Amino acid sequence: MKKTVSTIAVIGTGIMGGPMAGRLAEAGFSVTAWNRSSCKAVALRERGVVVADNAAAAVANVDVVICMLSSGPVCEEVLLTENGVIAAMKQGSTLVIMSSIPVETAVKLTNAASDCGIECLDAPVSGGEKGAVEGTLAIMAGGDASVIDRLARVFACLGRVTHVGPSGCGALTKLANQLIVAGTICAVAEALTLAEQGGADPAKVREALLGGFADSTVFRQHGLRMVEGNFKPGGPAKYQLKDTSTALGFARSRQLRLPVSEEVDRLFQAMVEHGDGDLDHSAVILELQRMNKRGGNFA
Repeated sequence: MKKTVSTIAVIGTGIMGGPMAGRLAEAGFSVTAWNRSSCKAVALRERGVVVADNAAAAVANVDVVICMLSSGPVCEEVLLTENGVIAAMKQGSTLVIMSSIPVETAVKLTNAASDCGIECLDAPVSGGEKGAVEGTLAIMAGGDASVIDRLARVFACLGRVTHVGPSGCGALTKLANQLIVAGTICAVAEALTLAEQGGADPAKVREALLGGFADSTVFRQHGLRMVEGNFKPGGPAKYQLKDTSTALGFARSRQLRLPVSEEVDRLFQAMVEHGDGDLDHSAVILELQRMNKRGGNFA
């Protein structure tokens, strides 16, 4: 008999986790949330989410715990400590780690959960804040296919889920996604910089390329951000750097060279070192402008 999922805890309610928790509550699930900075969770009460005082209280007795924390080390800190999330979860419940974390961390957390009688999926997402708000995220899930099937109604509130393989493969797929996203953002930034310096209107160049082979979600959304100079973070550059560096670390562990991604990683590293890590990753165009000794943006 399939276990019914009715209660969910969301751990981490920032740019992504907050909208996700709200969507789940509005879909009829009983949702409890916790965030390390409590002020980021309070507004969710208006959407029917119960805000817990601590992580252990949030996850006690729920069917599913969704983890949407910022990094692998933070996930380990919150999930693995003696009084952490895994220790507080009930046996037979399910942990879904939707954070972008190293493959090795995903496997470690899965094994720790299994030792406590808890099922675990690593199911990171792509689609940014817009996808979280609209419920159109791409969800890449590693783990047991039967667990993914059982959580179909949960995932349907958030986006489209694909089973990509055993434990760790969700995290690996997200790293592949991040290399594509980061590389495309940098290519768009270079193209618009070239167009503007050659005397073309970057906004019109972007318009001309829509629908052609150069078009993509990244081009549409982040090209517009670059043209408008709107770098309010949907995906902060410091997290993009975290993911590209993690992907390259995994590649090195497999004796792989990824030369394009290595250069992209260096560009984001320089951007963060110049103090722009909290800006949206589309602000990498500002780093290109610094490299070429010009300031400002196209707005």
